[in-house]
Amino acid sequence: MSPRLRFVIRRTAIMLPVLAAMSVFVFLIIRLVPGDPVRTMLGFRANEENIATIRAQLGLDEPLIEQYLDWIGGVIRLDLGQDFISNVPITTLLAERLPVTLQLTLMSMTQAVLVGVPLGVIAATRHRNVGRATTAYAIAGISIPDFWLGIMLVLVFAGTLRLLPPSGYVPFLEDPIANLRYMILPVITLAVAESAYILRTTRASMEETMSSPFIGFLRAKGISERRITYNHALRNAAIPIITVIGIQVGVLLGGAIVIEVLFALPGVGRMLVTAISQRNYPVVQAGILTVAAIFILVNFVTDLLYGLFDPRLEDPEA
Repeated sequence: MSPRLRFVIRRTAIMLPVLAAMSVFVFLIIRLVPGDPVRTMLGFRANEENIATIRAQLGLDEPLIEQYLDWIGGVIRLDLGQDFISNVPITTLLAERLPVTLQLTLMSMTQAVLVGVPLGVIAATRHRNVGRATTAYAIAGISIPDFWLGIMLVLVFAGTLRLLPPSGYVPFLEDPIANLRYMILPVITLAVAESAYILRTTRASMEETMSSPFIGFLRAKGISERRITYNHALRNAAIPIITVIGIQVGVLLGGAIVIEVLFALPGVGRMLVTAISQRNYPVVQAGILTVAAIFILVNFVTDLLYGLFDPRLEDPEA
């Protein structure tokens, strides 16, 4: 068996128990939130008889272990249950909401990488004044809260300049131009902080790599500085950069909850906020587990990407 295949199998074996542990955590955490979902559903019609009937219909009168086994069995069969409030299958809700969250996350991370990596490389290899400017950007990006930046962007670009819509969403397939106009402000709001983290990591990794002995050897051979920077140094500095990008995907998924509410985007984050307020157990469980699974999958892919940049993976003795 090749070292690369062993690496993939080992990472897969780690991923599955993490998903199992996450399912237990998701199932239990929502039940620690004060409030009864049945009383929330019934409202003024709530009485002991109605409450007992609905709890029996929803299976909430069963022991927790039986509820968990029923739920996780459905998850394995890709049956996530039904919304307590609307009785709509949760797979249908996720099919409608997940593309919005994934689009927001993908566009934000793409912008963050396109800004953070080049600025980090420039900061590590150019004049000191450039480094100071990028450091100022990184500090500002990390320090400014997402929700405050989003409000300021709405006030400037939607309120004062009237260039972009303040909130709302249009599906990409329905009207691509309108979709992009609605996504610009949310994407910028999320991407600024992430680009700052990526910039800082890229700069630190590149500075360490550029001071390595092999860089001096390449310069002594007469190789151009540009080729040394982008063909050799950046590749050797890539592991920390890939790591922080993988971690920041999880941060983006979490930050998307606030941004979706702020900009009225019909994504998974906004769905979760509504479901938590309604004590809608199946929707909360399915939504959080889906986000967690995406994050774990991204980290799995990140680990696999290490093999493209870490030569030690090719060593049979590694």
